[in-house]
Amino acid sequence: MTSNHAAQAVTPELRLWVLEQTRAGHAPQAVLQSMLAAGWDEAVAREALAAVTGAPAEPPTQRVEPPAALSAAVALPEPDLAASPLYLDAGDRRVHVLQAMMNPRVVVFGDLLSDEECEQMIALARPRLARSLTVATRTGGEEINADRTSRGMFFRRGENALVARIEARLARLLNWPEENGEGLQILHYQPGTEYKPHYDYFDPAEPGTPSILRRGGQRVATVVMYLAEPERGGGTTFPDVHLEVAPKRGNAVFFSYDRPHPATRTLHGGAPVLAGEKWIATKWLRQQRFD
Repeated sequence: MTSNHAAQAVTPELRLWVLEQTRAGHAPQAVLQSMLAAGWDEAVAREALAAVTGAPAEPPTQRVEPPAALSAAVALPEPDLAASPLYLDAGDRRVHVLQAMMNPRVVVFGDLLSDEECEQMIALARPRLARSLTVATRTGGEEINADRTSRGMFFRRGENALVARIEARLARLLNWPEENGEGLQILHYQPGTEYKPHYDYFDPAEPGTPSILRRGGQRVATVVMYLAEPERGGGTTFPDVHLEVAPKRGNAVFFSYDRPHPATRTLHGGAPVLAGEKWIATKWLRQQRFD
């Protein structure tokens, strides 16, 4: 991430992030520290704070230098779309390319999973469901979050033949090592349940993040696969770019983020299910081998 003021600007996304932090009770000084730690130029960070709060934060007691963060030049998971193909070879399956966006990088795949694979995944996961947790970046553990009202479970990487086959398919499709992926998470949403907009990367300003990053580094991409489609609602939303991906069974949405910052525009959520049930499988990809 550059620290050149001319290369950064106070975007609507940055203002929204600052507003969310202040509404959550974080003092302007703490918000400023977080922006500096994430690589924002101090003048731009102060301008954003002033635009939202009406007053700049006090100077930080200690200058926070940007961490060694990912940049746009670092390799990321990426399907081979250079020739604008309609289909991609995922090894054991031909996958449709339904939609592709560059900024943020979002690709919608069709027919990634067969109906039989979707049904088998649900059947294997159902007996192990529990209230979904989120990563607690303040401690490095897990916690219940009121923004996430689904039930879910995790498969260990390569836990069974079905999981191993899907993981190999994703590795080939996205040109990313299998060992750099977390285990598949299966989530079940009933009417009224949702996952409010959030980011999947680990906030570098949170005290628990260093311990999380020891297991494979930062998350750099996400794949959400739809196993069962609701009658209404339940789409995957990207509020910053006004995009909603329909939860069509067998399809998937992939998105990547080259740095842990709102500038990636990867704010996303699972819209409330209005009728029927939604099942998804989520795969998070890390910088390095995940153990």
